[in-house]
Amino acid sequence: MNLTRWSARLPVTKRRGTVPAARGKLADAAASVGGAKRATTAPADPAPPQPTAGTDTPPRPQDQALHALAGTPGDLTGVLSRLPALIAVTHGPAHRVGFVNDAYADVFGPRTTGAPAREALPELDELGLLPLMDQVHRSGRPRTVKARKVSRAATATLTRQGYFTFTCTPVHADDPDPERRGVLVFAADVTDQVQAAERLRESERRLHETAVTLQRSLLPQQLEQPDDLRLAATYQPGGTDAAVGGDWYDVITLGAGRTALVIGDVMGRGVRAAAVMGQLRTAVRAYARLDLPPHEVVQLLDGLASEIDATQIATCVYAVHDPSEGRLSYASAGHLPILIRDPDGTVQRTEEPTGPPLGTGGWTHTTATVPFGPGCTAVLYTDGLIERRGEDIEEGVSTLMRALAGATGAPQVICDRLMRALGVTAQHDDDVAVLVLQYPDHTGHPDGEVFRNASLDLLGGIEAAPRARAFASGVLASWRFPVELRDLGVLAASELVANSLKHGTPPMRLRLRRTDRRLVIEVTDGDEHLPRRRRAEPADEAGRGISIIATIASSWGSRLTPGGGKAVWCEFTLPT
Repeated sequence: MNLTRWSARLPVTKRRGTVPAARGKLADAAASVGGAKRATTAPADPAPPQPTAGTDTPPRPQDQALHALAGTPGDLTGVLSRLPALIAVTHGPAHRVGFVNDAYADVFGPRTTGAPAREALPELDELGLLPLMDQVHRSGRPRTVKARKVSRAATATLTRQGYFTFTCTPVHADDPDPERRGVLVFAADVTDQVQAAERLRESERRLHETAVTLQRSLLPQQLEQPDDLRLAATYQPGGTDAAVGGDWYDVITLGAGRTALVIGDVMGRGVRAAAVMGQLRTAVRAYARLDLPPHEVVQLLDGLASEIDATQIATCVYAVHDPSEGRLSYASAGHLPILIRDPDGTVQRTEEPTGPPLGTGGWTHTTATVPFGPGCTAVLYTDGLIERRGEDIEEGVSTLMRALAGATGAPQVICDRLMRALGVTAQHDDDVAVLVLQYPDHTGHPDGEVFRNASLDLLGGIEAAPRARAFASGVLASWRFPVELRDLGVLAASELVANSLKHGTPPMRLRLRRTDRRLVIEVTDGDEHLPRRRRAEPADEAGRGISIIATIASSWGSRLTPGGGKAVWCEFTLPT
C-alpha cells in the first residue's frame, strides 16, 4: 500500500512510499507525543481537546479515547479515521478498545469503544491476534503476521474475502503503568498481492507439469521386454522449476535374442538440452537397427552430436547383451561405469577406459565386454543419482555399489531401493535416470525347460547341409514343436547353411535357441560380407535363399561378429 498521499500531512514526517515507513512514523509520533506528555510537571491527566473557538461541535468519543491513550492531537485522529488501512488502538492488559477508524468499521462492521477487545473486536480473536497483542503489551516490541485471510462483515461495502497483514505496535511501551500501555493494530490490505502470488505459483506449477510431460514424452512410454531379460527404468525430474533436463534411456531389441541398452545425459537444462536429447535418442534407435558394434554406434552419435549443436556436450553408454555368449558388450562416451552384481552378491564396476563425451569429435571409441550370465543384475544410471555438492563423485559410485549389493528383488524394486538409498526425493536438484536389467537364472524353475540352446559345428563339404537338416529336425522334435513349425525351422536352417557354404568361409556353426516366445535359428561363418535380399530373375540359379527366409520367418537379419565374420539369423514367433 502507498501512503504517500496522506503521509505528508503528518507533522515532522517525510514522504515515503512504503507501508513500514509510514507505520514507523506513526509509532514515533505516538511515542514522542506520549514522552512529551510524561515530561510535563502537571501530575494530572491532560484535558480532552476542546472545540475550536467559534464552533459548537463537541469532540468525538474516539478523539477523546485516543487523546487519553497517547496524547494524540485531534487533527491526527481525523487523519487516522480517513486512512484506507485498518487501525484499532487498545489499552491495558485487557486490551480495552480506545479507537477504531472508519476503514476498520467498513470491513468488520461498527465497533464500540471501552470494552475489552475479546468482546468488542471478536475478529481479532478469530485471527489469533489476541495472544500476539499480549506479547506486544508485555515486551514492548512490535509483532507482525502476514496475509491473514479475513471475511468481511455482512454490513461491509464489499463482502468478498480478503487478505490483510497485521502489525501490532506498542504504545507507551516504557510506561510503568500497564493500564496506560497500549497496542496499535495496523492492517494493510494485501489481497491483490496474495492473489498475484497464488496465480504465479499456479503458473509455475503448470509450467513445471508441462516441462515434465515434455520430458517424459521424449522417453520410452513403455520399455521393450526381451525374452531373456527383465527390465525396469525410473526417471525423476530435478527441482521444481520449468526447465526440462537432458537425461534419457532406451531399450532396443535387435533380434536373435540380443538387446541393446542405452542411457545418456545431455549437460545443462532447458529446451535446448531436451531437443538434443530427443534427437540423440532417435538416432540411437536408428543406428541400433544396423546391428553395429557398440563403439561404431557411439562413433556415429559423436558425429551427430557435433552437427546438432557443437556447444552441447552429452555423455552416453551403449551396451548390447547376447544371451548366447553370456556377455555384455559396451562402449562409453564419458559416462559413468556400469555396475554389475554377480549371483553371489559381489558388485563390480566396468573399469575399461571410456572415450570423451559426445560432441567432442576426433576420438575413436572402443568396445569392451564384461561377463553377464544367468543370475546377474546390471545398473546403468546418470550422474544425478550419485553426484552431490561437496563430495567426490567416486564416493557416490561407492555408495551406489553398497546399495546395489543389498538390493534384491525385481528390477523395479531395485530401482526404488536405489533411489531411496541415495536420498533422491521430489525436491532433488538434478534429473535422475536409472535402468536396471536382470538375466534370470532358469535353472530349477518351471520355465527352465523352455529356454534351450543347441549348436552344431559345420566342417564344410557336401555332407554339411544334410547334417544341418538332420540336426535341426531332431532338436525341434525334442523341443515338441508343432509339425508345421518344425518343417519351417528345418527349411530355414537348410537355406541359411546353404548360403553360408556358398558365400562364407570356415569356421561355420548352426545355432538354435528357443524362448517362451520365439525360435531363433542362426548361422555364423568367417566371411564379413553381409547378405542382402534381392529380386531373383527366373533364369537365375541363386539369390532366392534370403527371399525364402524373409517370406517364411517373422524377421531376419545379419551382423558382423566381434571376432571377425558374420552371423545371419531368422526368428519364428511361437503360437500362444
